[in-house]
Amino acid sequence: MGENPYGSSGSRPGKGRQRTHAFCRRLRQPIGQDDGKRGRCGEDDIGYDGHKKVKGRKRHLLVDTDGRLLKVFVSAADQNDREGAKQVLTDCKGDFPRLQRIWADGQYTGWLIDWASETLGICIEIVLRSDDVSGFAVLPRRWVVERTFAWLGRYKRLAKDYELCPEHSESMIYVAMTQMLLKRLAE
Repeated sequence: MGENPYGSSGSRPGKGRQRTHAFCRRLRQPIGQDDGKRGRCGEDDIGYDGHKKVKGRKRHLLVDTDGRLLKVFVSAADQNDREGAKQVLTDCKGDFPRLQRIWADGQYTGWLIDWASETLGICIEIVLRSDDVSGFAVLPRRWVVERTFAWLGRYKRLAKDYELCPEHSESMIYVAMTQMLLKRLAE
């Protein structure tokens, strides 16, 4: 018979013994896996947003008045919000013929409003925060997309940006929203 690797006291190593790998809690990632995203997809699609001070990607969502996802576009964080909105609106051009009005925040002012009305026939209405309000204020209609972001944040795969390609990230957002809607139908 062989010698008991844990000694005669039981299953855990005793005092004075060197702890084995199985009992150590390693909080860091294994060697070579903490180097970040690599590959053809991951290099060009990650940027740094100086305004929000975030490195990674931005998710541009188009939702209905109840917060259900219509379209999504994932871009590098250094891309302007207006460019992302233009891409989302271009992608949904023929898919939603009844789309007439979009509520957006102050980042989407400027040339995007003129472009959307001339090219797509969509009115973009900017919901601005009043200057005389101090602290937190709920803005009408703008909280709908923020609630959708919160719903998506409950999914572990979407809590961080694990995906290498932005197309995979978009697909995971669609999968999460589909699962959410199916769960609501089942209730």
